Amino acid sequence: MERPDYHALQTHYEACLEEHGDNHLGVNWSRQEDADRRYEVMLDLVKPGEGVSLLDFGCGAAHFYDYLRARGRTDIVYAGLDISPKFVELSRAKHPALDFYCLDVLTADAALPEFDYIVLNGVFTAKPTISHEAMWAFCQALLTKLVPHARKGLAFNAMSKHVDWERDDLFHLPFDTIAAFLHAQGWRRYTIRADYGLYDYTLYLHR
Repeated sequence: MERPDYHALQTHYEACLEEHGDNHLGVNWSRQEDADRRYEVMLDLVKPGEGVSLLDFGCGAAHFYDYLRARGRTDIVYAGLDISPKFVELSRAKHPALDFYCLDVLTADAALPEFDYIVLNGVFTAKPTISHEAMWAFCQALLTKLVPHARKGLAFNAMSKHVDWERDDLFHLPFDTIAAFLHAQGWRRYTIRADYGLYDYTLYLHR
């Protein structure tokens, strides 16, 4: 895989942050209420009161942590990871007591510990200048790397193919394609959610 393929995502999101600042637009979500709905769906992976560790992969400005804190989910030990030094610096400045990793796991994942849960919110939704084929290769490579680091489960979202129209800058991933990949990897326990009223879906992978 060519590095510029997926590093174009870093460039895109950093441009959003530069233009809009630390808000939902700065992490490329068009509406705050839709961003909150996605956080809610990601959080549904973790039962209340479990007392677990969670890695917010592609954490951006750590808005998911803000969401958890606003809902009193003190049972979750949060950590964030992003490939962008700009986002990691921002998140560390906002939440200095938390662990944040600035790491490209496709080149060096040895420094990444295991977590009970890993969530990837928005990592596989936009593909600004990336071809569909390159984005799909990135998706497969990243999931293959991360699943061994998730003890209990992993969640990610992608744009649905079942929409009125598709956008070239978004990653529309068919259900059958991702299901065939999971099956080939031997990952048979998963749930696909498309019940929350947006044009993406979320997949829970259960370990």
